[in-house]
Amino acid sequence: MGMRVIQRLVTVIAIVAAATALAAQNRAQAGNANGLTRQTWTVDGVERSALIAAPRGAALNATVPLVFVFHGHGGSSANAARTFRIHEAWPEALVIYPQGLPNVGQITDPEGKQPGWQHVAGGEGDRDLHLVDAMFAWATKAYPVDKARVFAAGHSNGGSMVYLLWSVQSDRFAAFAPSSSVFRLDALMSAKPKPAFIVTGQKDALVPFVAQQLSLRGVLRLNGASADAVAWSGGATKHASRSGADVITYIHPGGHPMPDDAGAMIVKFFKTVAG
Repeated sequence: MGMRVIQRLVTVIAIVAAATALAAQNRAQAGNANGLTRQTWTVDGVERSALIAAPRGAALNATVPLVFVFHGHGGSSANAARTFRIHEAWPEALVIYPQGLPNVGQITDPEGKQPGWQHVAGGEGDRDLHLVDAMFAWATKAYPVDKARVFAAGHSNGGSMVYLLWSVQSDRFAAFAPSSSVFRLDALMSAKPKPAFIVTGQKDALVPFVAQQLSLRGVLRLNGASADAVAWSGGATKHASRSGADVITYIHPGGHPMPDDAGAMIVKFFKTVAG
């Protein structure tokens, strides 16, 4: 093989390698186009992860709100980011979308092959409560978090995780936003009144609407909120609380999935909570 042929082959290989590297770079940039980066922690000897949306556009030296968003059973942090889109509606906030670990579902997945969250305090060795501790410690060290504006939102099993946090870590959070889930009675009894935004589907085939309505009544009693509601925004209504722990309900005509505008509505609600 002549030198010219060899040089041409080397040139072609170099061009292909450069093109491959550029394509990989473009894919990476496209994957991060929404501003999310992956962060990991070692919790109880296990690597845990989350997608992070860093605050954007906040005033210089200003503190920032912190929002934890939990996916449903069988979901993922990326899925939660796509469905809630909290970081898009509230770019000034630090938003953390954690990734669950495989566990047995209460309604589906009896073999526990899909990712989700612990259902009760003490369950799964409290691995997910420990994860929240680790994420909170990291967030407050890495960013100027306003500890009076820390929030939690979640859908389905993620909503149950929100209710669990409400039960055992009420003092850490300013408000909660569970979707398509119920507040267990034993957990409800140990919770403190907190403002809440609750999303419920009238045709939910996984978590019956009747069960979610019973859960809502318990929340209204806990918060000292009126059983009667007034219009709030869009399709949501407000149950005013004597203690200031108002409850906003977004009862939609659909099934288990959240409406597309639920994330933006949750952000609107969180912004009204002073902490």
